[in-house]
Amino acid sequence: MNSTPKIALEEHFSAPGFDAYSAKYTRALPADFVARLDARLSDFDDQRLAEMDAGNIEYAVLSQTMPGVQAEVDGAAAVRRARENNEFLAERVARHPKRFGAFAHVALQDPAAAAHELERTVVEYGFKGALINGHTLGRYYEGSEYDVFWERAEALGVPIYLHPNAFSQPPALLEGMPVLQGATWGWGVETAGHALRLLFGGVLDRFPRLTLLLGHMGEALPYQRWRIDSRFAAYPSGIKLARKPSAYIGSNILITTSGVCSAPALLGAIGELGAQAVLFSVDYPYESTAEACTFIEQAPLDARTRELVCHGNARRLFKLGSPQDLALLQI
Repeated sequence: MNSTPKIALEEHFSAPGFDAYSAKYTRALPADFVARLDARLSDFDDQRLAEMDAGNIEYAVLSQTMPGVQAEVDGAAAVRRARENNEFLAERVARHPKRFGAFAHVALQDPAAAAHELERTVVEYGFKGALINGHTLGRYYEGSEYDVFWERAEALGVPIYLHPNAFSQPPALLEGMPVLQGATWGWGVETAGHALRLLFGGVLDRFPRLTLLLGHMGEALPYQRWRIDSRFAAYPSGIKLARKPSAYIGSNILITTSGVCSAPALLGAIGELGAQAVLFSVDYPYESTAEACTFIEQAPLDARTRELVCHGNARRLFKLGSPQDLALLQI
């Protein structure tokens, strides 16, 4: 059934020692479940490749699982450990260069160091951009002090994937409701808010060629574009943008299907953003590769749209394939 080639973009691993950063998220989970999860996060050769083969996933861009150095309180240690993480990943990708790509791990505690590390990994190792696990110790990245990082990403022509993190201080609405604070709800709200802070903070006007990626079918933003425009027009709060807010969502902000295997949601996202703004992903190992691949194969899409979502848009974004192939994807 899985006849369409696929490229997946939100596919996680964990470098040695980085499980300590994740401990607050895993300590409440059953020990046997955590053991299976750790085994899958540390595997680059056996089960990961077998699942990719079964789903006809030709290529996966790997990234450090959350929260990584976004949770490191020592800025110098964060910079050092991000580099160590990238060195570890580069070695693993080099074992299967036709199957794996990499998103850099960067320490936004030091925006200039993060910009340097992004450029170093892209130039030296061919990394495909960076994945940032949400805020860094409660700080988001719309301020001018982070422009050095956004400017470098734009100049390099690589996307930045905005991945969820837990709220640094859960709002009163979520207090006493752990079920709402994690991936079920709160993480998506955090990431959608992260993207909107960048949008309304002017980052996408200052760097108009910058590309951001949001997982989980866009963290619900595709379905709020009209209302965001409507209420911003009524209550702009002194903010001025070069375009309507909705114009950035689908052009500068692209989305992946990671973790949402719903055909109606997929059709709605494509209807809002266009077929060239939606890219396939799994969210390995937190979601089922088999389920994600079956979903995208069975979704009611025409052949051209399925090809774009499954691999064509990723080939264009990451310049994967021959010049002739890339030219055809522009049509």
